[in-house]
Amino acid sequence: MTTPTDSDRDLVARVQAGDKQAFDVLVLRYQQRLVKLITRYVRDPQEALDVAQEAFIRAYRAIPNFRGESSFYTWLYRIGVNTAKNHLVAQGRRPPDSDVDAEDAERFDINTVLRDQDTPEAVFHRDEVERTVIEAIEALPEELRTAVTLRELEGLSYQEIAQAMECPVGTVRSRIFRAREAIDKRLRQLTGEA
Repeated sequence: MTTPTDSDRDLVARVQAGDKQAFDVLVLRYQQRLVKLITRYVRDPQEALDVAQEAFIRAYRAIPNFRGESSFYTWLYRIGVNTAKNHLVAQGRRPPDSDVDAEDAERFDINTVLRDQDTPEAVFHRDEVERTVIEAIEALPEELRTAVTLRELEGLSYQEIAQAMECPVGTVRSRIFRAREAIDKRLRQLTGEA
């Protein structure tokens, strides 16, 4: 009997043994996070839902080959990013240069309309800060970029990141600290406080 409290590894093993209901539980568990991830690449919400569905189909087809060397979500995350990039290419659009698109909905709500108090200078400065943060994240080494993305954009705990990256929690803390330091340095350069 499959229950929503089963671990990802148990559910994956059940899917690999032919239990389709176990995959439904994984879809329910990760659907919102995957759609949020894909929305960073494919801006249209309805289109992002379609791409997420395609990513889950690809994951279902590939799950017999999943060996558990990373967490299920890390594996699904990679499938989601690749599916989104492939979709953009198929549509004749250019995918982002980096797997990390820092336009985090919590920080940079793309649906925000200009308010009366937003002067052109304030809007320009905010856009410049956003661009600087994105460039700083894209310039990070892969291990730092992954750690800070999983923490700041995906909201994973240090323990979850350690499991996903298969390293000690102390290493995760160090990577996130170094990533934040690099981003802060770029922002200080922008504001002339370097």
